[in-house]
Amino acid sequence: MAMSLIIEERREGIALMRLNRPEVLNALSSELMEELSFKLAALDQDDAVRSVVITGNERAFAAGADIQELHGNDAISMLSSRQITRWEVIKRFSKPLIAAVSGWALGGGMELVLACDMVVAGDNAKFGQPEIKIGVMPGAGGTQRLTKVVGKARAMEMVLTGLTISADEALQWGLVNHVVAKERVVPRALELAEMIAAMPPIAVRLAKESVLTALDTPLEIGLTHERRLFSLLFASDDQKEGMQAFLDKRTPHFKGS
Repeated sequence: MAMSLIIEERREGIALMRLNRPEVLNALSSELMEELSFKLAALDQDDAVRSVVITGNERAFAAGADIQELHGNDAISMLSSRQITRWEVIKRFSKPLIAAVSGWALGGGMELVLACDMVVAGDNAKFGQPEIKIGVMPGAGGTQRLTKVVGKARAMEMVLTGLTISADEALQWGLVNHVVAKERVVPRALELAEMIAAMPPIAVRLAKESVLTALDTPLEIGLTHERRLFSLLFASDDQKEGMQAFLDKRTPHFKGS
């Protein structure tokens, strides 16, 4: 029986996904990405899961794409592959995604980090887009998402030189939320996931959608979209429960309806 490339663990309201190719520093092969996208699509439809943590191991979150697999491709095979479809599943995932990063997050690994909503980094984490060193460039959102997060000048430096930055630098640049000791990476990410899982899930989904909309639209359009989503939440039972609990000075019990 083939070993799973994604090890899934469940906790109350949370799914923990471990990339499992330690022998190649969790390089993102097409098989691994297919399994990850399949599992995320299933989790998106699972009402018992309210937030997801993606991690690797202590040595590497993911050290890039699988170059052994890619080097023989031509332009047509790359354009016709399922690569884009797999990344689109991650982009469309409606629940919060938290990256728990220890060790290397390079190339496609960093692009996976950038596709997540929040990042907890170990003090041993290293981030980079070194594709330029092997004759290509980031191709799964690295030039786009990185520029939106760190700005043009820093993105240019990372993409055009292959610069690798530390966890502390990533924190200063706004790439990560928290830097912790490497043994605390997954526990801290799970704590963050637990906090989110305790919130009303419909409001969480719409709030995530609204924040992501801000990255891609002018302010006035974003404000209109935000107001519509805000108003829509008044149709939910959780809105009524949350406000009534506030008035009653008690803990709300959210049901996701």
